[in-house]
Amino acid sequence: MEEGKKKGFFGRLVEGLARTRDNFVSGMDSIFNGFSAIDEDFYEELEEVLIMGDLGIQTTGTIMDELRKNVKERHIKDPAECRQLLIDSIREQMDLGENAYEFENRKSVVLVIGVNGVGKTTSIGKLAGQLKGEGKKVLLAAADTFRAAAIEQLTEWAHRTNVDIISQQAGSDPAAVVYDAIAAAKSRNADILICDTAGRLHNKKNLMEELKKINRIIGKEYPEAYRETLVVLDGTTGQNALAQARQFMEVADITGIILTKLDGTAKGGIAVAIQAELGIPVKYIGVGETIEDLQKFDSEDFVNALFK
Repeated sequence: MEEGKKKGFFGRLVEGLARTRDNFVSGMDSIFNGFSAIDEDFYEELEEVLIMGDLGIQTTGTIMDELRKNVKERHIKDPAECRQLLIDSIREQMDLGENAYEFENRKSVVLVIGVNGVGKTTSIGKLAGQLKGEGKKVLLAAADTFRAAAIEQLTEWAHRTNVDIISQQAGSDPAAVVYDAIAAAKSRNADILICDTAGRLHNKKNLMEELKKINRIIGKEYPEAYRETLVVLDGTTGQNALAQARQFMEVADITGIILTKLDGTAKGGIAVAIQAELGIPVKYIGVGETIEDLQKFDSEDFVNALFK
C-alpha cells in the first residue's frame, strides 16, 4: 500500500478506535496510575478492565498469567511499568504469523458468510472495489438468494465498482448460482470469484447442507481454484461476534475473519479475542463507510492505534 494511503488508514483506525480507547485503554491507564503497588487488588482491577474491553475471559487469563510471570521474573515494583508489558502481551496474542492473502495472487474462489446485518454484502462490495483497483478481474456471485435485498445490494455494488455479477431471482438455489458463476469466471478468465452466501445460523443444519453443496460444486467444476472462506462479524456485538464465529466454524472451514464497524464500538478488544481464542486470523477490518475503510488487518498497527 502506498505510504499516503497507509497513513490515511492508520489515521482512520486511530479515529475509529476512539471509543474503545476512551473506554478500555483509559480504564487500564487509571489503574496503572492509580495504584502505588502491584498487589492482588491491582491485578483484579486490571483483569476486570480487560474483560470489560471484550478481550474475553480466556484471552484475559492468558495475558494476566503472562503479566504476573514477567513482574515476578523482572522484579517489577511500579504498576506504571506494567503498561508496556501488557501491550506487548496483547500484541503477542494477536500475532498468528504472516496473515495469508494468497487468494489475491491466484485464480481463486472466495466464499463470504455472515448473518444479516453484519455488513457482509457491503464488505464484499468494498473488497471487490479494492481488488479491481489493484488490476484484478473480479466476478461477484449473488448466492445469498434468500434475501431479495441482498441480491439488489450486491448488484448495486457491482455497478458502483464496475465488476461483473452473476445472479438469479430471489429464492433460487444458491449452489446453482455458484455453478453459473464458475462457468462465467472460467469463460471470462476472472482472477477472483467472490460468492455472497447466506448465513442463517438459527438453522445450522440447512446452512451446513447448503455450504456442502456449494463446496462440492466448486470442487467438481473448479478444482484448480484456490479456496478462501471468510466470515463477516460485527465488531459492535463484542462477545456475541466470537460466539457466532465459533458456530460458523462448526459448519465451514473458515480461513479468515472480516471484522466490521470497529469505528462504532467500545468493544474493539474483540479483535484480540477472536485471533487469540479461535486461532483464525482477522484478515480485514472496517472502520467506516468508504471503500478504503475496509483494510487488511495489521496487528502491529491495531495495537499502536489502540494504545496511541
